[in-house]
Amino acid sequence: MTQDADLKTVIRARMERTGETYTAAQAAVLALPPPEVTRAVDEIARLVRPFVDGERIVSIPVKRRRRVAVLLHLLSRFEIGRSYAESEVTAILGAAHEDHAWLRRELVNYRYLQRDSGIYRVTTTVPERDATEAQEIPVDEAAFLRSLGTHGG
Repeated sequence: MTQDADLKTVIRARMERTGETYTAAQAAVLALPPPEVTRAVDEIARLVRPFVDGERIVSIPVKRRRRVAVLLHLLSRFEIGRSYAESEVTAILGAAHEDHAWLRRELVNYRYLQRDSGIYRVTTTVPERDATEAQEIPVDEAAFLRSLGTHGG
């Protein structure tokens, strides 16, 4: 009940600010990403900032959490549901950094890309992590992957 009232308050505040109808304001508010997604995206951006210059990765982070942040950042360059030949993956990653083979291998090792008979696809499930691997993930992984459209709620 309170949550519904809170939503209506946010919608009415948007209507006041934008002049939109209730229906348009409601659609706009409901289209916003949940706060956990916004936090995850902001955290990845903060972690990769020292390692990127435009589209290029200028250095590979030494610390694993930052390395995984760079991998998640790179994952956004791939289309969901599309199949990629190895040469296409190499071209996408090569545009980011000269060590495209390492990047490709790490994306597969962290199960962000699936490889089958030389064909790569972005994973459609949040990878299961053991305790050691989970320590290396810098953010709410599921929330970040939702921001890319790779995983349902």
